[in-house]
Amino acid sequence: METSGSAQELLRVNKLEHSFIEGEGKVHALRGVSLEARAGEVTAIVGPSGCGKSTLLYLLGLLDRPDQGEIRLEEESVAQASDEIRTSLRNRKIGFVFQFHFLIKELTVCENVALPLRKAGLSEKDASDRAAEVLRKLGLGDKCERFANRLSGGEQQRVAIARALVHSPALLLADEPTGNLDSSNSEKVFELLLQFARKERIAVILVTHNSELAENCDRILRMRDGRFLSD
Repeated sequence: METSGSAQELLRVNKLEHSFIEGEGKVHALRGVSLEARAGEVTAIVGPSGCGKSTLLYLLGLLDRPDQGEIRLEEESVAQASDEIRTSLRNRKIGFVFQFHFLIKELTVCENVALPLRKAGLSEKDASDRAAEVLRKLGLGDKCERFANRLSGGEQQRVAIARALVHSPALLLADEPTGNLDSSNSEKVFELLLQFARKERIAVILVTHNSELAENCDRILRMRDGRFLSD
């Protein structure tokens, strides 16, 4: 699936290198990785376990710094930014979705989705109103007051997506977001991500082992041994 080449570039990564210590040895997880992500596009990253996919997402989410290389988010160089700047960027411009939803079962759906906004300083009413709006867009408006542990697995993952999107990020990072779901719910969750990316002009980077989902993304980047493979 291809989209217009004129779409705005939101993320550019150039020659990322990253290593970490494991036991008594050093693991070279990324070896000169470069990529770009554009508004309204979904990019799939596929490859065997241990090839560096999750390490790359960790760096793109500004949860660690690369040994070498550059990350530019909306034209801002962020790879070696201060902790304060990186935290601010994560709160404002980056959304995260994981295989496990990590919802707080004692809170309602709306309260779970509103949490990032409350953390960012919005009033309870403004955060709740925005959460309810995003939930409606994702077909969960009627679940707003239900407690999170009273939802199906597919509904819980959709709530997790709503929480990741509630602050209108420029970039959404999804690490195996359908890995814990059956095929029907996997398709529904993927379609929601795709539709929201198109409508809200978000760049989505999706790590998945699901080849069918990957084939429906705008681009597929195949990874092995810390590098992207040439087609």
